[in-house]
Amino acid sequence: MAQEPPLNPGDEAEPGAPGTGEEICPDCNGSGKLDGAECNTCGGTGKVTQGIGGG
Repeated sequence: MAQEPPLNPGDEAEPGAPGTGEEICPDCNGSGKLDGAECNTCGGTGKVTQGIGGG
């Protein structure tokens, strides 16, 4: 069975999981770079998957 792409440290869940959405990475502000290197939080994508909800 094929494994989904690995989660980045800033991801709270797999992309597309129910109750989640893409957000701009809080550490690199969506650039994918931090101090001239790839951002470790988002893996260089500029986005993280976070839980959404209320209640």
